[in-house]
Amino acid sequence: MKSDIASRLNRPLTIGRTTIDCRLVLAPMTLLGHIAFRELLAGFGGYGLLFGEMCSAKRIPGEVRTRSAYFSWRDAERQHLIIQIVGADPTTMATAARIIEENGLYGVDLNFGCSVATICKQRCGAALLKTPDQAARIVETVRRAITIPLFVKFRTGWTDDPDVPVDLARRFASAGADALTFHPRVAPDRRSRPPRWEYIKAVKDAVTIPVFGNGDVFDETDCLRMLETTGCDGVAIGRMAIAQPWLMARMTGLLSPDTGIYRRTAFAMLDLMKKHFDDRRALRRYKKFAHYFSANFKFAHSFYTRIGSARDLEAVKGELETFFSSDPETTARPNMNFFL
Repeated sequence: MKSDIASRLNRPLTIGRTTIDCRLVLAPMTLLGHIAFRELLAGFGGYGLLFGEMCSAKRIPGEVRTRSAYFSWRDAERQHLIIQIVGADPTTMATAARIIEENGLYGVDLNFGCSVATICKQRCGAALLKTPDQAARIVETVRRAITIPLFVKFRTGWTDDPDVPVDLARRFASAGADALTFHPRVAPDRRSRPPRWEYIKAVKDAVTIPVFGNGDVFDETDCLRMLETTGCDGVAIGRMAIAQPWLMARMTGLLSPDTGIYRRTAFAMLDLMKKHFDDRRALRRYKKFAHYFSANFKFAHSFYTRIGSARDLEAVKGELETFFSSDPETTARPNMNFFL
């Protein structure tokens, strides 16, 4: 199984004018795919591309890389980092995309998938799927503004109808997108129902550009099944990459994790949070990371409660030392309740 999935993932894939060496990527996420987590992930490897956390297109012109909590990166990751932007105005999105290209980053991702109310009320994210002409206009305008790879992350739409994402995919491809990341759930559904992987196949069959499947891939078996049943070109791992940052390295044959990896990862993440963020942001982001990381343990609620109650970073460190001193028992498959 492991050698089979590794051989399928470690194949070159052409995206626009570029080629990547691995078909496994970190999915676009908010408050999770930040610079500290990406540095942690880089220590394990096993990915072809990384998507940064969501950035407001309006704010990018005023952001300073060395001070921004969102629009920041390490020089070592420029060649495979895609910046995820959200907005409703084509010109504003194009301006942000040009700045991303000017900074030498790999690509731009248009977020048409976020269904959080605060984003949708601004007619951004998944709200744009209700106005496909406007969404396609954004893709077209951004395409004219940049030469680097252009990605679109989107959902099924607002109704459970496979014809909708097929139509959207065709529009985005025609407007100039180089690749699509498709999450086959309706926008109001915050993971309460399983993703419709058959919709990924329908989207893939409708376009000639690469399609990355996304949704409920938790291990090698899931990954292989998604590739085989949908025909997608690659797989985007989201929440499971947060729970097990070494997962992509394991899937691609770079790593066979030992039992000590949980403790090392928990402390390494804390150190990287301190390195890249002020104490307030570091604490907030570590607690968000801990929500998914806790799913690895038999007594997941105990771990998450300990971290969630910590008042500062020193308290987090103390809770980690206490928790791991008892050699906590891990589970064969993470607790899915922590992924809802």
